[in-house]
Amino acid sequence: RIFVTLCAFAAIATCVGAASYSSICDSTFCRILDDTYREIDSLKTSVPSGTCIPKFGQKADKLCNSALEKFTAEAPMPDDSKDNEAIYDKKIEDLERLIDAPLHVVYLKQLSLVRERSFKTFKEALAAVDASEFEAMMKADAQFRAEAEEATRQNPEWTYSKEMASLKASLSELAARSRKISDVTAQANKQNQQAMQFLQIQQQQLQAIQQQMSGQSSPWNIGVAYRVPDTNINLSGTYQQGKGNLQISCVPDESLPLLGPNGFVHGVTPGNLGIS
Repeated sequence: RIFVTLCAFAAIATCVGAASYSSICDSTFCRILDDTYREIDSLKTSVPSGTCIPKFGQKADKLCNSALEKFTAEAPMPDDSKDNEAIYDKKIEDLERLIDAPLHVVYLKQLSLVRERSFKTFKEALAAVDASEFEAMMKADAQFRAEAEEATRQNPEWTYSKEMASLKASLSELAARSRKISDVTAQANKQNQQAMQFLQIQQQQLQAIQQQMSGQSSPWNIGVAYRVPDTNINLSGTYQQGKGNLQISCVPDESLPLLGPNGFVHGVTPGNLGIS
């Protein structure tokens, strides 16, 4: 009976000691976690919205490692108690997990921004003169890898393989659409050029037919103009490619006060008739 009583007292003392140790660890745990969360909030607000945090992976590692170092330095050591060792190890795991969670959310946002930047780089490179689709894709791929690697901390769960695959699929889709548009544009230009050539040939054939019908080897034009003396009546006629045109107009002669009623002192031809 005495042995059983002693064992009961020992078990109670162990439970009380473990509870006291856990309470002390909890106090240190909560204080360090609050301080780290404030640092994470400060890190998120240190750059404008929609902007990547430079070297985010290194900063995330530093925050996590610093918190763990503070806990190991400030929390009491478990000594030789297995119960206390289990409590201590559990607090270390929980602290790293709770700090990693908000950092990983920021990491995913970083990857989204990096993907958008790389996609924009690809479109700009593809739109350049003498652009190479392969070179544009390689440039975007290299940019994404470099910036994503910079944002990744030393943690196996932090990976950008899915975002990388999504980016490649988007780039391939955009490249295919660009090739299709280029093919359609080239085909339209070719058809327009063929249509212009056809119209030119038709015009040349019409001119040849007109020349054959008029019995002339080459087109010629005649223009005649005559003004009735001392009047505003002006007669003009033209003959061009087998077609004649006669025009009668009433136009005042502005040079009459200077040159006299007959235009020139002596007419160029009998009747003051001009021929061109």
